[in-house]
Amino acid sequence: MNDSPARLPLRTAAAVKLGNLSSTLSQKMGLGAGGMIGGRVALKLDPQALNRLTQGRKVAVVTGTNGKTTSTMMLARAVSALGEVATNHSGANMPDGHVTALSKQPDAPYAVLECDEGYFPAVAGASNPAVAVILNLSRDQLDRVGEVRTIERSLRDTITALTDCTIVANCDDVMVTSAAWNAQKVIWVATGTGWHHDSASCPRCGNPIQWQGEHWHCTGCDLARPHPNWITADEAMITPDHQKLELRLTLPGKFNQANAVMASAAAHALGVPTDEAVRRLRGVSNVSGRYRTIHRNGRSARLLLSKNPAGWSETLTVVKEANHPAVLVINAHEADGRDLSWLWDVPFERLRGRTVIASGERATDLAVRLTYAEVEHTIVPDPLKAIDQMPQGAVEVIANYTAFRDLNARAAADE
Repeated sequence: MNDSPARLPLRTAAAVKLGNLSSTLSQKMGLGAGGMIGGRVALKLDPQALNRLTQGRKVAVVTGTNGKTTSTMMLARAVSALGEVATNHSGANMPDGHVTALSKQPDAPYAVLECDEGYFPAVAGASNPAVAVILNLSRDQLDRVGEVRTIERSLRDTITALTDCTIVANCDDVMVTSAAWNAQKVIWVATGTGWHHDSASCPRCGNPIQWQGEHWHCTGCDLARPHPNWITADEAMITPDHQKLELRLTLPGKFNQANAVMASAAAHALGVPTDEAVRRLRGVSNVSGRYRTIHRNGRSARLLLSKNPAGWSETLTVVKEANHPAVLVINAHEADGRDLSWLWDVPFERLRGRTVIASGERATDLAVRLTYAEVEHTIVPDPLKAIDQMPQGAVEVIANYTAFRDLNARAAADE
């Protein structure tokens, strides 16, 4: 593969130019950040734009249910040790966003693309990735994405057909392991995944999955936990040559340690020395507003994004380490998924005994779930007013997608 992007055909070049103009106009008119519209215009004018914009570049695609944006930023930061990187780590993770990102950095020899798992087959087919990172698979927005087993089968078919791609896969996730089982080249990473509620039975034969400590196997076929090449340890990772490296990340939580090891394994596959990759990952502290702290009237509110049961479970583990008051914010727009039945799979019981406020457009739906979890709470629909009603000091704010986005924008406007 060449180390520089291929020269664009005239049609693609014109489509990209008009797309970039649309993106700039969108920003100037206050209609949005322009992360999607530019690519949408370009793809309307040239449906092959994604394929042509990735030709000549080394491409890594990052997909999965949770952790995509953080892992993409980590991987892009690590790969920047080799040269300029085109990336969409702001979260515009469909083909429109990919084309926009690639158009903005036309000379970058590397591309690291976050990809919605539903679009992975199309994006992998168009971009011919050198590396594909499969983080995890769990239920997410059933009314938009569909059943996780449908997604697993789609990824499995795509991965099996990739002929010149290294798959970096989470061997502690049954669904991911099944999807990557027949890959021609795979690097297995032990992440210590704690969410197993979507994989009680085998995605291949339907028989029960049996767990013994960290090991698991299907009781009806040969699907089993592979031997990991990379291992996530406590605040560290173990490389394929058995070297133990301390992570010392700025970002909190075990799930971010897992993201860092997945990113390091992918960066190594692309030629980045592991020591250099880890050094660069330590500098990641704010991912599109995630984990940032806002200060209001004597309160220091840490903003955390969680979008589905597995994500909320991991985030509640993080906030459990410090017994701070919590504001929980729930919306139900199309980008969130309008079906809120997933709230009943979140272990809100972990919040018993602390001060909790239910907030957001669907605060009352959340309040019903908290009542059944025996979590004492009050309802304040406006999340900024909810923060102001908390005792002075540290506050944890956990929000789903549009609630988090809107809260971030309002907080930035108030600064």
